[in-house]
Amino acid sequence: MTRKQTAWFSEAETVPLLLERCAETRPEHVFCRQGDAVVTCAGLNARVNRAAHGLAALGVAKGVHVAVMLAHHLDHITVFFALMKLGAVQVPINVNLKGLGLAYIVDHAAPALVIADAEYAGSLDPILAERPAIVQLWRGRTGEGAQAFVPLDAVLAHPLADNPGIDLRDDDLRTILYTSGTTGPAKGVEMTDRMLRASALGSIWIGDIRSGSVLHFWDPIYHVFGSEVLVLSLMVPVTLALVPRFSASRFWSEVREYGATHVHFVGGVLQLLLKQPPSPDDRNHGAMIAWGGGCPVGIWREFEARFGMQIREGYGMTETSSFSTINTEGKLGSIGKAVDYFEVEIVDDSGTVTKPREAGEIRVTENERGVMVARYHKDPETTAKTIRDGWLYTGDLAYRDEDGFIFFLGRKKDSLRRRGENISAWEVERVINDHPAVEESALIGVTNELADEDLKLFVKLKPDQQLSAADLLLWCQPRLATFQIPRFVAFVDEFQKTPTQRIQKQFLSKAVDDGCFDRERATANL
Repeated sequence: MTRKQTAWFSEAETVPLLLERCAETRPEHVFCRQGDAVVTCAGLNARVNRAAHGLAALGVAKGVHVAVMLAHHLDHITVFFALMKLGAVQVPINVNLKGLGLAYIVDHAAPALVIADAEYAGSLDPILAERPAIVQLWRGRTGEGAQAFVPLDAVLAHPLADNPGIDLRDDDLRTILYTSGTTGPAKGVEMTDRMLRASALGSIWIGDIRSGSVLHFWDPIYHVFGSEVLVLSLMVPVTLALVPRFSASRFWSEVREYGATHVHFVGGVLQLLLKQPPSPDDRNHGAMIAWGGGCPVGIWREFEARFGMQIREGYGMTETSSFSTINTEGKLGSIGKAVDYFEVEIVDDSGTVTKPREAGEIRVTENERGVMVARYHKDPETTAKTIRDGWLYTGDLAYRDEDGFIFFLGRKKDSLRRRGENISAWEVERVINDHPAVEESALIGVTNELADEDLKLFVKLKPDQQLSAADLLLWCQPRLATFQIPRFVAFVDEFQKTPTQRIQKQFLSKAVDDGCFDRERATANL
């Protein structure tokens, strides 16, 4: 696929317009399949229009904030596009969040409505009870024990199926996607319509996604990867094989069942697939390309050889419309080169571009207007620190080789990544420090036996207090998302600190076999 034009995005285009066009030009094309259910482009557009009219009747309009906490199903896809057709600003919420982290997003984004699956009532009810002005739309919930709410089914069944006809622009704010901060709470990345289309185009390029491709679609829609897959499916006539969640044990049978040609990976997905028992069917699946980010160099060729696929590795952030670099040439271990609408540099602390093989920080700027975040929601201080003189400083370290290929080295900032999820050490430590027996704590990323990042917690107890690692992690379960709960726990007598009393995490042991508590091993031994 050629990529030589200088402008990739038109002000006349929007995501809702792409959906309308698909319904007109390829009405019978299968947009997605889930089990025996098949949804065509025309059928999806009609579903979306009904939902849009139903939401409009509840006061949803252009610019209104709507929080969405839904699982991975067709109703979520419908809500995703319906909010766009109304020009509303959706606030996707990670379905694993609970407690302080969830309450912070609700307060910071200030949604007028919340749309949620009944299974998340336990997390949302205490928060919404204290915020009665927020209208609640529940999917699959009865009235027992709930505050006044509107059934989502009634909204989706609105009789009108015509386009609501809202005036929309490509620079309209479409979503505020919260990504974990480094030394503070989650940051709300303001994504415009153009940014969503840019994220989709990057995936199309890196995955070599073409007409007729079938995408194994497990990516959560609350994640930028999930939203970009939905949008790219309007840009290229592909079919989504919608599965409820990632499952290493069911993965290849799902790929075979749906005839998927492409699979997506983040974090430890490839390692988990490699950990499955070898099978004569390991190459009998039909998929050709695995695209994503975070493939360890040590398993790259092993995965390709075992499963007969090509790895397409990239790098990016929500702030840069997902992929800012892509490796389509298969150079081992590289995150590739900048996509056409970005400029990517590796610089030292003074902002000087580094020499080949010299490590520095990745920074990104636009070659085309509107493809990079302009601001964090209600956070001018973080915006000013992150975006300077038109460059977005990622806080990630890398080097460039003599041929211009970039190699990722790690994170400069205190943000961790686990199985595709960004985790703020500050947020986890804040919860841990609330335990009555804990004086202070520190969270770091470590490399586990799968060559993937995991979490190791160091805890200093208050004088005369006793607490086991297992009891501490049990205490964390109702207060932290599952992916935020550390796997390894070590107790310390003192932390080494700076003169300003900041814990010096560089001196904390990254070993996972130094006698620290291992939650997975302890669970396996039960």
